[in-house]
Amino acid sequence: MASARSSRFALPLQVAAVCYRKQNSHAEFLLVNTNGGSKWTFPKGAPDTRLSHSQAAEREAREEAGAIGVIEARHFHVYIHSKGVFWQPNGVQEYAVKAFLMDVRQTRKPHEDYRNPTWFDDEEARVILAKGREVKYARELQTVIERALEQLGTARMAAAR
Repeated sequence: MASARSSRFALPLQVAAVCYRKQNSHAEFLLVNTNGGSKWTFPKGAPDTRLSHSQAAEREAREEAGAIGVIEARHFHVYIHSKGVFWQPNGVQEYAVKAFLMDVRQTRKPHEDYRNPTWFDDEEARVILAKGREVKYARELQTVIERALEQLGTARMAAAR
């Protein structure tokens, strides 16, 4: 029997750090520009066999956003993400992304250029993550924000605003 990784139906895996900081009674999220610079996303990348998935996500946060902090050992959500465009030779590739919450304690200059790490409140993050994306993938990213707020216990506060 084939493992999930080797199945021809399984999506390739990535890991993401959902970087946040609490500001008074609400959370802000640290997002970065995609490689092409036209969209915003969470720091993410491929897992590393030498690291746990949470450690790999923490590495991505450091490299892409310059974020230093405490990452949770277990993912809180899995979402579908896409790369590419249908008119290019490789088309669109979907990925399953394990999302890990990371409480950012400090930021530094990111290792990767052109990532432009920026803090957004939850409403701004929902809007900017959807910009330029197909509805299906925009909703996936907006759900990540909602689930993160639930995990952080700020969902009720965000809804009340």
